[in-house]
Amino acid sequence: MEPWKNSEARNNDTAKNLLFCSAGRRSELLKNCSTSLNEKVKLIATDCSKFAPALYFADKRYIVPRIDDPLYLEVLLNICNIEKIDAITTLIDPEIQILSDNRKKFEDIGVEVLAPDIDTANLCFDKFKLFQHAVKHNIATIPTYGNIEEFNNAFVNNAIEFPVFVKPRFGSGSVGARKVESLEKLTALLADDESLIIQKYMTGLDIDADVYIDTISKEAVRIFAKKKLESTIGGASKTVSFKDSNLVRLIQKIMSTLNFNGPIDIDFFYTDGIYYLSEINPRFGGAYLHAFGAGVDFFKCIANNLNGISNKADYYSYDDNIVMMMYDSIIIRKENELG
Repeated sequence: MEPWKNSEARNNDTAKNLLFCSAGRRSELLKNCSTSLNEKVKLIATDCSKFAPALYFADKRYIVPRIDDPLYLEVLLNICNIEKIDAITTLIDPEIQILSDNRKKFEDIGVEVLAPDIDTANLCFDKFKLFQHAVKHNIATIPTYGNIEEFNNAFVNNAIEFPVFVKPRFGSGSVGARKVESLEKLTALLADDESLIIQKYMTGLDIDADVYIDTISKEAVRIFAKKKLESTIGGASKTVSFKDSNLVRLIQKIMSTLNFNGPIDIDFFYTDGIYYLSEINPRFGGAYLHAFGAGVDFFKCIANNLNGISNKADYYSYDDNIVMMMYDSIIIRKENELG
């Protein structure tokens, strides 16, 4: 069954159809997209749960299988055909590799995949390999150890001290991440879970940058930097904007070593005048809402790219000291209206 073999040419004069996969709670992101592109966009959202609130801010919604279901890819491709999707993205990290690995199947039906190439996707999902990549390319990054033996060797040679920070090597979010104060506790943790990596405990400023990689030029054309004032399990909840040409140059250097396509989110620590790379999430960051609110509009960049227009670089056209304060809201529906 291959209904996606043939596709219709997209018309640049019509509204663009954007598919947001695994929409979850990202309601404000979809609202921002609608605000930006207005009648020039049709939003389609998917999730495996009818209780995902962001579904109800899309023009059309689909309840789909879990991303690990063998039929998941076929379902996505069929939705792309039915809705004549112009671009697809996901809002969760584990799905990025699925889109990246199947890029050609989407491109064959005229769909732009807003995700990196598969090698870059795999690298970003594996935090230890991303550390090794940064070291190889002389990019300042957080000292990281892949197992207790590596750490013990560094500890004995006074290359690292307690406290340290441990987190899962794979995955997303901050689940399982914690500060560890002693070798005894660290050894016990690693004995229970060998997938944890060990990092230097960083002090200083916690920094986040939203970056848009133009799908035509492959250059970083938008960069929005912010200091984290408060974070929750889902990411930064209070942030304040700033601009620094040194950070822009570092991001450009990082981007030159990897192959991204569309929106990405990068975490840094700033200590003693140096930005240290922490993580890269090749998708819309949870706090991209701040960038949009400050006038840095990735949705217009996407629309330009879909119309064959390469975006010109613009890194500083927002104000310093713009504060974002995230809060909860709700959606109310009868249960028989869901799905």
